[in-house]
Amino acid sequence: MDEAKRIVTDIKNGTIKPIYFLFGEEPYYIDAISSYIEKNVLADEEKGFNQVVLYGKDVTIDDIVANAKRYPMMAERQVVVVKEAQHLVRTIENLTSYVENPQMTTVLVMCYKYKKLDKRKKLYKAVQKAGVLFESKKLYENQVSDWIRKNLHGRGYSISHKAAILLTEYLGTDLSRINNELQKLELVLPKESEITPADIEEHIGISKDYNNFELKKAIGERNILKATRIITYFAQNPKDNPFVLTVTLLNTFFTQLLQYHGLKDHSPKSVASALRINPYFVGEFQTAARNYPMKKVSAVISALREMDMKGKGVGANVPSQADLLKELLVKII
Repeated sequence: MDEAKRIVTDIKNGTIKPIYFLFGEEPYYIDAISSYIEKNVLADEEKGFNQVVLYGKDVTIDDIVANAKRYPMMAERQVVVVKEAQHLVRTIENLTSYVENPQMTTVLVMCYKYKKLDKRKKLYKAVQKAGVLFESKKLYENQVSDWIRKNLHGRGYSISHKAAILLTEYLGTDLSRINNELQKLELVLPKESEITPADIEEHIGISKDYNNFELKKAIGERNILKATRIITYFAQNPKDNPFVLTVTLLNTFFTQLLQYHGLKDHSPKSVASALRINPYFVGEFQTAARNYPMKKVSAVISALREMDMKGKGVGANVPSQADLLKELLVKII
């Protein structure tokens, strides 16, 4: 996030490189940087003749180089953006000769999503020397809630810890999807607002009381009444609460709980680091560990795998979601 900001700040300050090679598993920052360049490097009246967007699946490296070597018309520079450049993975090294001697009046942006550039190859070293290399790494789940808070702070909002966790539990680590939901909240909430679980429930549609985050917590506490209420809600709203997602999240929780039992150091800092979880959740694991000894945790993981197969119809007809959820809860608690 900080590196992406530095790239944008440099461009704002007039330090513009002839090539930006944006690659990695997380598309959000690749899209954000390339979009900023498209919108801001050229004036609106210059874009008609001097800005072109190409797509990797439709062009060759020779096509890209031919466009990049053109001179700008009535402008200081031109911008060539290559989206979905990962489709050129087999020939991408052929770009090396251009990068070693780039057209200085061209800003070439390569959006190479979900792939890595081989550091041992000439292209990587050439881009490093002539332009900007940016790797957009996927965030771990325990990092996402902090990303949400920082992102909102930059927009003039704050968010409660539970609300950030709720978004993470529901949306996972897909930053583009999370950003879209945050933009919805910005449309309806005034600046300086603190976003709460109630706001998320009202404007995004994620129940603050009946979600996988609360189910996991209830099961960890062996709170059968609360867990039963949640699975009843899930059974009544199957589209918003798919069984496969519930099983996956519970499997992750109990797998981490098994790891917790194997740790020698159970201090909050050590647990958060070892399990790659937000420190906010450490207390839940401490409680769950008292309720589920290691032997029981192993049995639960086995049961979850069995339920996952059953939910996918392996070896039997698929029961209703209500029946699956009830059986799941019985097997765990």
